[in-house]
Order: sequence, then structure tokens, then C-alpha cells
Amino acid sequence: MILDELAINITLSASLILKAITHQGLEPDIYFWRTSAGSEVDFVAAAEGKLVPIEVKLSATSRPAIAKSIRSFQEDFSDFAAPGYVVHPGGDRPPIAPGATALPFGEL
Repeated sequence: MILDELAINITLSASLILKAITHQGLEPDIYFWRTSAGSEVDFVAAAEGKLVPIEVKLSATSRPAIAKSIRSFQEDFSDFAAPGYVVHPGGDRPPIAPGATALPFGEL
């Protein structure tokens, strides 16, 4: 059941991200990032010469640990990485770590 919810949230997030980019008149460039050590970011959106890491989480609780993959991505791509987002079902939008902000699904 939890995997189904996560799959639905990731699919919905992908759809909304693509829609937001397309509505800005831009061609969507969306990628996935994973290291051999297992760090991964669900979506990497290329925008204005920068790479925006986006993680999708089921937890409504925003805490720094959920941005670990975003921080890892930003370290690996320091010259091109923009601030990232952790998309979640909660309603808050606090900064959760340096370079990462929580973003409710409803704001996509």
C-alpha cells in the first residue's frame, strides 16, 4: 500500500512538474539521478542553465534528513545545482536544510 501511494505521488509530481514547465513556454528537460553508492534524486529539472533537484516523499514531516540526497546532488554538481525541493503531502514550506525547501504537493 505504501509503495502504491509513493508511486502515485511520484507520478502526480512528474505530471505537475512537466505541466508547470510547459506552461512557462519551456521545453521540459527532466532527469533522474543516482550514484553507484545508492544516493538518488527523483527528478532533476534543467532550467536556465541550472539543475533543480526534486525529491518526492510520503512523510508530511519536514526534517533535514529527508534532504540528504539533494545535498549530495548539490555537492556533486556544485557549479550547476540550484536550490532543491522536497515535495511532500504536508502543508508547510520551511527550509529543511541548506539549499533545500519543503514544498507541499498542492503548490506544484
